[in-house]
Amino acid sequence: MASTSASSRHAPMRQIDILVTGALSGGNDSFLHGDLRVVFHNWLGDAPLPLLDGQPWAFVDWVLPDLSGLELCRRLRCDPQTEAAHVTMVLEEDEAEVKRRALRAGADDYLIGPIDRQAVLDRVLSAQLPDADLPSRTLRLGNLTLDLAALLARWKDQPVPLMPNEFRLLRYLMEQPGQVFSRGQLIAALGKQGQPIDERTVDAWVSRLRRALRDVGAGYPLRTVRSLGYVLDKP
Repeated sequence: MASTSASSRHAPMRQIDILVTGALSGGNDSFLHGDLRVVFHNWLGDAPLPLLDGQPWAFVDWVLPDLSGLELCRRLRCDPQTEAAHVTMVLEEDEAEVKRRALRAGADDYLIGPIDRQAVLDRVLSAQLPDADLPSRTLRLGNLTLDLAALLARWKDQPVPLMPNEFRLLRYLMEQPGQVFSRGQLIAALGKQGQPIDERTVDAWVSRLRRALRDVGAGYPLRTVRSLGYVLDKP
């Protein structure tokens, strides 16, 4: 019987997060493809980004309700969460000048719409995807740091003990400090596929995160905004 090396048995699962700004026929269920987890996110460009656990790939419509696809492409390139994303512009017509404008705005490539699930997957799965999920980076907010590669939070030099859900919540809030999120928005951003969560669960995460920050001397940077939700204050 052929043996399996320890490294192959424990190879990390890769993930790609696909942001789609328009309707996608064929469904948006997530699935596994070999060692690759493919996660779809329906996302309006003017809404907060969901939590991206893997390599992001955005399919941006040329025309959007509240801003142009070109402007959204520029914003993606300026956001640390998505500056390295693969961006595919979904064009309404096959015109050379339109294609040039999309590429100048920062798109990597383009498709002629309308697109469906199969067209998206054909484009994504035919690409040479990176081996690693997320580039190593550290989030910083005042004396609070978050090492994404090591999954470690620190207040000054002191580790902040967090469970996975509280770590994900802190990461999401640190990526968008000063932004007020409703419980519904946090559920949409942090919810796991096939595992529905409710507002009471979000409140429990917030309570545990607050306690962990307080216990290491970080005070109360995670604030409740009455009738609206939660915000992580900037220092």
